[in-house]
Amino acid sequence: MNDDTFVPRSRSVAPQTTVLGIVVPVPEPWAQLLVDWRAKVGDPQASLVPPHVTLLPPTEVAVLDRPAISRHLEDVAAGHAPFDMHLLGTGTFTPVSDVVFVAVARGIGNCELIANDVRRGPLSRELSFPYHPHVTVAHDVPEDMLELAYSGLSDLSAEFRVDSFTEFEQTPGGAWAVARTYPLTGPSR
Repeated sequence: MNDDTFVPRSRSVAPQTTVLGIVVPVPEPWAQLLVDWRAKVGDPQASLVPPHVTLLPPTEVAVLDRPAISRHLEDVAAGHAPFDMHLLGTGTFTPVSDVVFVAVARGIGNCELIANDVRRGPLSRELSFPYHPHVTVAHDVPEDMLELAYSGLSDLSAEFRVDSFTEFEQTPGGAWAVARTYPLTGPSR
């Protein structure tokens, strides 16, 4: 089963494997604001999953493939220039999935191109849903809390420069830890 969400849980992966995810982290001061909102609506992941735009959802890989994966991600980062991201307002995946998110208004194309490149070679995989860059702010919460997140963050506007992406690795206890950051060093178009 493909799990496209960064949900902390105990892993039940095969020996000699690990679970990776690749993201664009949301910087401060917006990161703490989004963590606070997730906590406010009772999202169980509020303090466990940092605010981010997913490029590669949680993916099980062989530990022996880690060097090849690192080289692959270095190559991907070298092929993409830094870009500006603008998060603006909220959206939802309801009724397909009870998720409220902050929308990516600028930087969508950049995320799509990087995500497509990341999901090649040693990280090739199919997705459970079509790729849609976003920042989750409410998941696994009651309907009234979904509505609170949707309306409470509807006027959010956050602009920042994206100059890298981050590789997360799931710990044996199910949390996510930063494994490595990859600077975007490609030429501007």
